Amino acid sequence: MSAIDISGVSKSYGSTPILHEMTLAVATGEFVVLVGPSGCGKSTLLRMIAGLETVSAGEIRIGGKVVNDLPPKARDIAMVFQSYALYPHMSVADNMAYSLRLRHTNKQDIDTAINVAADKLGLGPLLERKPKALSGGQRQRVAMGRAIVRRPKAFLFDEPLSNLDARLREHMRAEIKKLHRELGATSIYVTHDQIEAMTLADRIVAMSGGQVQQVGSPLELYDRPANMFVAGFIGSPAMNMFSARFTRRKGEPAIEHAGVTHPLDHDLALAEGSALTVGIRSEHIALGAGPAQGIVDLVEPTGLGTIVHVTLGGTALKAFSLARSSLAIGARVAMELPARNLHLFGSDGTRIAR
Repeated sequence: MSAIDISGVSKSYGSTPILHEMTLAVATGEFVVLVGPSGCGKSTLLRMIAGLETVSAGEIRIGGKVVNDLPPKARDIAMVFQSYALYPHMSVADNMAYSLRLRHTNKQDIDTAINVAADKLGLGPLLERKPKALSGGQRQRVAMGRAIVRRPKAFLFDEPLSNLDARLREHMRAEIKKLHRELGATSIYVTHDQIEAMTLADRIVAMSGGQVQQVGSPLELYDRPANMFVAGFIGSPAMNMFSARFTRRKGEPAIEHAGVTHPLDHDLALAEGSALTVGIRSEHIALGAGPAQGIVDLVEPTGLGTIVHVTLGGTALKAFSLARSSLAIGARVAMELPARNLHLFGSDGTRIAR
């Protein structure tokens, strides 16, 4: 396995920029997830690493070697796509063996590689089946097995679970994470699903508008988002956001929203009355006590707990509780927004550091 280094990489189609001077170092054996909305450039970057797209500027190194001008087959990268791209007339074993046969690998080594990969992926009993006799999850495992037998320098995953239903995606996430732990493979995974990103990644690269917004561990992005985009994109339900103003109450720092003053646990170098955007995770809103009074709009039982939609001073908020709520729609409910759980963002959308 090899490290992948991306230095100042940009991509444009004609005069239209798609990716802006991206720099990222992926360590040997690391699992990095590129996450962001459609059109943010994440799949374009993956395709440039694979050699399926040209680089407009910058360098891509795999194992310390610049690969900008190398064709895909010379980069020793295995890619797993959203579509399984299996040969329908071939058995599972033949699909997995195809690339090795093109390399003129001897039959004994091919059989060994297939058996090892099949054992890791639970495909042993299915080796003689054709793709039409497989479920969606089984086909995706075959596509992964086809990549594994090549023993590449790195694996690239381009939204491989998008075609699967929710329960199967959950199962396959666990399979991919287990497989990565066993193989220790350098992997870059593209998705727009932040749950996949949170559960799979060693590090997440949050992208928007062709630019990197933040790089860090899943919990770093969840607990300390660098800006409003990351705060709103990472987490389910999404972080609550509302406008407020910085003030002081009896000389102590606070924010004011909808006529209610919420104390802060740290001071800010801001003038009285400065506009802020305040964020708070749904699980951090305390219902049933506090100075604010909200109106219940909707109650969503999830089994694990309850998501309560509340309007506070014209702002819609979501509160999550492990308790099974008996609140009625239209009821008034006391609320507290604990100071230690507030995220503050300036007028440019970036985090105001504590």
